[in-house]
Amino acid sequence: MLSAPKYIFFGTPEFAAIILEKLIAAHMPPVLIVCNPDRPVGRKKVITSPPTKLLAAQHNIPISQPETLLNYKPPTTNYKPDFFIVAAYAKIIPKDILKIPRLGTVGVHPSLLPKYRGPTPIQAAILSGDEKTGVTLFLIDEEIDHGPILAQRALENYELGIMNYKELEKGLAGMSGDLLVETLLKFIKGEIKPQPQDETQATYTKKFKIEDAYVDLEKDNPVAVERKIRALNPEPGVWTISTGGKPFDIAQGKRVKLLEAELAERELKLKKIQVEGKKPQELDYRL
Repeated sequence: MLSAPKYIFFGTPEFAAIILEKLIAAHMPPVLIVCNPDRPVGRKKVITSPPTKLLAAQHNIPISQPETLLNYKPPTTNYKPDFFIVAAYAKIIPKDILKIPRLGTVGVHPSLLPKYRGPTPIQAAILSGDEKTGVTLFLIDEEIDHGPILAQRALENYELGIMNYKELEKGLAGMSGDLLVETLLKFIKGEIKPQPQDETQATYTKKFKIEDAYVDLEKDNPVAVERKIRALNPEPGVWTISTGGKPFDIAQGKRVKLLEAELAERELKLKKIQVEGKKPQELDYRL
């Protein structure tokens, strides 16, 4: 019987923690977790550990938290990993690190590569109104989300058109974890032949800035606004400027966050907003 694979897991946020939890539950824990250092969080700047670190501590898995990967040498001598897994690590891993494990480095990407390479594939799928998205396992090389594919799984159902970013992120993370559990032992045994990506189908995403999240409720297409609200909350956060009239009945020029909305017969219904300096408030207003 083939023993559990030895690997080092690179990942920091909730997306990575959900994947990691699936692997641990399947009796396939990593020998080491590499994540970002603890950071100040919230208005009070409380120093907070990353979700993957908290999970690692619960299961007595060793942790490494380098500030930078320049000149970083993963402590691999004692572990002798078969491969690395990278899921939402948010740092570029140098070539000399990627090539340490004998089978290379497996990347987890929440899109059906080569579509939506880059940092914001989940937001891009929502903004485009896609009826299908999914996850990809691939071998990382020196280019962005470019290496050969090991496995893919699609998410196709009506919920994709109503899910917000956090909901879709959670669903794709769980799907990624399940796919890793099903794929890794086959990969180690040489039963999977990596397939090159079709470069003619490649598309790329970008990091969204606060100006990308602005909407004009009087001029913008309601469908596009509703998609933005689902895709770009909580970060960078969708917003508009009050004109002084309905639906807000507040002073002109006030900045207003648009937190929740829905489409009703292609008309936009605002459900939750937050005026600058105030707490979020429930709303029921159709534009």
